[in-house]
Amino acid sequence: MADIKTRDAVKGTIKTIDKAAVASERMKSAYAKTKDKAEQGYYADESSATEYAADRVSCASERVTEEGVHQFNKQGQKSIQTTQENIGKTKDKIADFKQKRAAKAAEQRMERNMSEQHGLQIRHGTASRSAAPDMPQSGKSQLIKTRQQSRKTIKTTARNAEKAVKSTAKGSVKTAERGVKTAQATSKATIKTAEQTAKATKEAAKASAKAAQKAAQAAKATAKATAEATKTAVRATIAAVKVIIAGTKALISALIAGGWVSVVIILIVVLLGCAVSLFGGGGGSNAYTPVSAEVEAYEPLIQKYAKQYGIPEYVELIKAVMMQESGGRGLDPMQAAEGSFNTRYPHEPNGIQDPEYSIQCGVQELKAALISAEVENPIDMEHIKLALQGYNFGNGYISWAKTNYGGYSYANAVEFSTMQAQRLGWESYGDTQYPAHVLRYYPYGRAFTSGGNQAIVEVALTQLGNEGGQPYWSWYGFDGRVEWCACFVSWCADQCGYLDSGIVPKFAGCVDGANWFKGNGQWQDRNYEPTAGTIIFFDWENDGETDHVGIVEKCENGVVYTVEGNSGDACRQNQYSVGNSSIYGYGIPAY
Repeated sequence: MADIKTRDAVKGTIKTIDKAAVASERMKSAYAKTKDKAEQGYYADESSATEYAADRVSCASERVTEEGVHQFNKQGQKSIQTTQENIGKTKDKIADFKQKRAAKAAEQRMERNMSEQHGLQIRHGTASRSAAPDMPQSGKSQLIKTRQQSRKTIKTTARNAEKAVKSTAKGSVKTAERGVKTAQATSKATIKTAEQTAKATKEAAKASAKAAQKAAQAAKATAKATAEATKTAVRATIAAVKVIIAGTKALISALIAGGWVSVVIILIVVLLGCAVSLFGGGGGSNAYTPVSAEVEAYEPLIQKYAKQYGIPEYVELIKAVMMQESGGRGLDPMQAAEGSFNTRYPHEPNGIQDPEYSIQCGVQELKAALISAEVENPIDMEHIKLALQGYNFGNGYISWAKTNYGGYSYANAVEFSTMQAQRLGWESYGDTQYPAHVLRYYPYGRAFTSGGNQAIVEVALTQLGNEGGQPYWSWYGFDGRVEWCACFVSWCADQCGYLDSGIVPKFAGCVDGANWFKGNGQWQDRNYEPTAGTIIFFDWENDGETDHVGIVEKCENGVVYTVEGNSGDACRQNQYSVGNSSIYGYGIPAY
């Protein structure tokens, strides 16, 4: 990258930059941007009409709630203030009343005293004046007592009047106080009711907003799922288009090379391959998987060397081989270093250090295998399987398989691998399922391979006639003989790699095996018409519990053909009608 030129600031000509100010401004700008982003993130939920409406409803409800609480509180406070003012006025009136009553009582006492004194003077005045000198002492004493009693009566009356006034005043005060307390309680109850109503309104508003938010989230999820489905459909369409393009390119190459038979074959391949890619061909191990982008990137070089070595119609097969070997990664994408056509690099895994040279050698290796296996065209699947296994094992396997078995089978691939591993002292030799592994990336292979899985059946058929079950129960881990039908099924599955992949469970008891398939939703009853490779369970005693197991070889014309271990203490073929009462049910492996 070229250096970025800068201009120095010269004092006097260019204003010196205040670094502190610049840093401060940058911090402010960063803070403002962060704040904006945070606010945008906070309000990011308002990304749809539903969410916006939900937020509006929530805000309006909160405003109504707050206003209601405020008004109720305001009215309550006003009621309390009015009550307190009334209490004050009542107290003042009581005080005035006390004073007036006291004054009136005093006035009444004065009047009574005056009246009594005046009466006495009237009743006794003349006699006293006329008879005073002659009144006896007892009369004087009686007069004094009468006056004292009058005074006591006046005092008692005054006290009673005062008590009455106080009692009345106290009653009035208590009544007023009770009125205040009642008013306060009423006010509190009103406020509390208002708060409860407001709280309930707020909760209802929150619930409505939450429901609206959930609806919006559900809408988002639906939209996302739709988008994912659309993407998947687009990817499938792109894959189909690529197949069409590849087939068209192969057709053009064949036309250039000449030969009308090749053109007709390729036309059939293109049509069938496109139909499989666009409309599917069922599930299972034969499902087509597109090659990686790394492999696609090598297509120009693959076409170049396929044309150079006379196999332009096998470009898709070469790509499938590369996908299985390396996924298009590394310096030896065709893993051709150990082949006979490598003359530049060491004959060891990943020995080639040039991807183009790896493709050049790999194309020649595959061409030699196709010729040795007598492959006639890109849809001659039986011979292509033989060629592919030969590409993995070496061409020695092709001649051996043709001589001993007339061609390829999974069982003879296992036999050859075991034989070579023993000869070389290795734990294993090659990939016994190499053809199946490659053909899952070959778009035309799906249209010309049968459903179900034959591998476990072919392994089981190689064991026919074995007696006693020692290889199977000892492999399982038992020190002595056990009922070995389940051990036999598990052993066959292990030879195919199905135990490691979890397709079939390892089980020594029939009940355990049946329960595994039932628990995984891979179970059918006795009336099911099974395909090859299905695990069949039996109930000889008809007590609702399985006690024997085998492998389905095929099902034709209402008859189920099986291979079973421990059938009379040997590996044997048997057959039963569909729905036979001895059949307990079927485990359906996800091959």
